[in-house]
Amino acid sequence: MRIYIARSALAFSTFAVAACGGSPTEPAQEPATPKATATAVSPARAPEPAVSRVYKDLDRATFNKIAVRLNQPAYWASDADGDGAIDPDELATLLFYPATPKLTDGGAFTPAFDKLYGAVVEASKATAPAGPDAKRRGLVTQELDDAASVLVRTDLRKETSETKEVVRKILSAAALVDQLYFVQSGASSVATQIAADSESASLFRRNWAPRCLTPKLEKNDACTALPGTDAMLVDIYPASIQKDAGFCKKLEADKDAKTLLAPFVAVREGKDGNMTAVPYNQVYGDLMRKVAAELRAAEAAVKDPKEEHFRTYLRAAAQSFETNDWQPADEAWAKMNARNSKYYLRIAPDETYWEPCSQKAGFHVSFALIDQSSLGLQDKLAPVQQAMEDDLAKLIGAPYTARKVTFHLPDFIRIVINAGDSRDPIGGTIGQSLPNWGPVASEGRGRTVAMINLYTDPDSMKVRRDKAGSMLTKETMAFYADDPSLSNLSTVLHEATHNLGPAHEYKYQGKKDDEAFGGDLASMLEELKSQSGALYYLPWAAKKGVFTEEQVKKAWVDSIVWGLNHISRGMYTASGQRKAYSQLAAIQMGFLMDEGALIWDATAKSASGDDTGAFKVDFVKMGPAVDKLMKTVGAIKAKGDKAGALALAKKYVDGPKVPQKAITERMLRFPQPSFVYAIDW
Repeated sequence: MRIYIARSALAFSTFAVAACGGSPTEPAQEPATPKATATAVSPARAPEPAVSRVYKDLDRATFNKIAVRLNQPAYWASDADGDGAIDPDELATLLFYPATPKLTDGGAFTPAFDKLYGAVVEASKATAPAGPDAKRRGLVTQELDDAASVLVRTDLRKETSETKEVVRKILSAAALVDQLYFVQSGASSVATQIAADSESASLFRRNWAPRCLTPKLEKNDACTALPGTDAMLVDIYPASIQKDAGFCKKLEADKDAKTLLAPFVAVREGKDGNMTAVPYNQVYGDLMRKVAAELRAAEAAVKDPKEEHFRTYLRAAAQSFETNDWQPADEAWAKMNARNSKYYLRIAPDETYWEPCSQKAGFHVSFALIDQSSLGLQDKLAPVQQAMEDDLAKLIGAPYTARKVTFHLPDFIRIVINAGDSRDPIGGTIGQSLPNWGPVASEGRGRTVAMINLYTDPDSMKVRRDKAGSMLTKETMAFYADDPSLSNLSTVLHEATHNLGPAHEYKYQGKKDDEAFGGDLASMLEELKSQSGALYYLPWAAKKGVFTEEQVKKAWVDSIVWGLNHISRGMYTASGQRKAYSQLAAIQMGFLMDEGALIWDATAKSASGDDTGAFKVDFVKMGPAVDKLMKTVGAIKAKGDKAGALALAKKYVDGPKVPQKAITERMLRFPQPSFVYAIDW
């Protein structure tokens, strides 16, 4: 489970693994299609001739916006010297884009950058698209502009040659997982039909699909990179059954539902029309074996004797990609932590949010370097984790009873790259607890992480403060802090709560949550339980001396701003699927409003002074309200109470209690974040 904070031949043909200051032996990806081979290493190249001129025709925001429209992997990271001109050390060359010649070399720009910059300047002067396809292209351009790129940059220049080689091997495996997800998601089936313009290619590359996904345009059928009708279907179900909008419910009602909806199988239709479950390694075997080969190459590159746990995981993950038995990989992965490895890697099929039935595990990679700052918080929370479970069980009551919990408390990680299902078009995962199935999950031995280098750049922090100022009263805004540790705190408690109370493996009357509630409702409820835990355990831990009262108030306000962001993204996808985080946020906000802990004052001025109507928090009432919320949600999960879950959604998601229109209008004044990645070698 995870928590969010919110290709055509041209668009998907080649992923360049390059970056500012790259070495002459950077790996260049082969075409990212289902038949692609593993990454190769380019031979050494002679330095490009330097170009000496001042590039200040455009401001940073405009340069980055136009580069996305042109599907070019160039990002002006900052104007460090404040001269208004882009300099070689201020440019990042992005991963997961079509290949491009080197843009910098030896601390200078190359002719390739000069040509790219000229194209960006020329495109910035262009008027709106013309011709018969003008409306569609205009919408696609708006879609790209509505999601501003946010850079995740990793500096490896001082790392050892071994570390750099390990990273290259993981990038090679990640490129193959991208291909797996490209096929699994159905994107490969429409790749050749994508429009030829650069905007459409860029949208398809970013969104993993031709459809638009920003809140303003996701339900606009005319906004697509696929001229005509957007007919992309996922690969893990037969195309014939996906024509029926209710096909997920029919599969859930099938006598063989448990087999057909298992997470690591694709559903296929036989000649007789019957549905069968086919293991992933039979459906996607060729690519999965190639991933296994790259993981073994990564294992061979790890020489450090202190990294034996990492080597063991790489070896076990390779085996699991060949056998489709993920337990060996889970067991090895669960033994890794911030104390025995500097690497964090999860490479597997895991989350289910990506597909219409929310049942099938999507292939993904999250690769990061460990941040040791989590250890102090772990040392504070580790002694009380069983008390957290016991207290929650007492609050929820029968039929739930406390169980022994031994989960890993969250490690802090600094993301290097996300691939496949983890590389979200809009927003990104800031915390995750895995695995979702199997003995490691059911016995509470999974791992939990918080991604602490997302949303911490100056641009993102300013936008977030401005958003908060548009929605909160001045009185409540006084408890808003530009302090990423507050979000990390909430993320840690959210992810810890995934391991507490009635979690995914819990059964009531023989049914797990997805069987009792259905796929997307079950996913939303589990995230609602965990985010309610993020609110509930703050004062609980403060009483035990883990946090201060001031931290509790600021973290509550931080979580409210997080919820406002998700509410603004809408409650349902274009196909009618529940948005788990948006819906849980609406339920939480509405519930707290009913309890008087969160007050919408339609006459109050916002802290920014620009808007009328704002939220204020009654901190005296927050504690009791959060207790009641946690008890309500926990009891619904414990009893498999689908009617109770639907009643919450009907009242707060579909009802008028939460001022969703005002929230959406104000929060969407600002572009959505779209994370992009670069590595300095």
